[in-house]
Amino acid sequence: MTDKTDLEGLSSLGGESSPSRKLETFPNHHADRDYVVTLTTDEFTCLCPKTGQPDFATITIEYVPDEKIVESKSLKLYFWSFRNEGVFHEHVANMILDDLVEALEPRWCRVVADFGIRGGISISVDAEYNRDGGN
Repeated sequence: MTDKTDLEGLSSLGGESSPSRKLETFPNHHADRDYVVTLTTDEFTCLCPKTGQPDFATITIEYVPDEKIVESKSLKLYFWSFRNEGVFHEHVANMILDDLVEALEPRWCRVVADFGIRGGISISVDAEYNRDGGN
């Protein structure tokens, strides 16, 4: 069950909505077992750093939590913060991975950023972290 103490420090959930790079977490009550959490959005956007044109992607996050789980509304607001950011696809996938690893300290995490076709080429970036095997 969710304890009232699990909600402490969660300011995004039930609050105002605006872009934010703050990833909020809550305690994992099942840290004694490995299980995979999968989060997916097909609404991710950022900008080409050269032309300023929008880039659209499906982002899939998979992770094995340790002591913390990411709160999904804070993740939504985190994704929103990239909307007007000029960034290469390869960089954004690794930035997301780095920020998740910092916030969650997971056992394992993978971010797949599957960008739409532009100029006849699609780009998919798969970035992975493994606490036991490095990254």
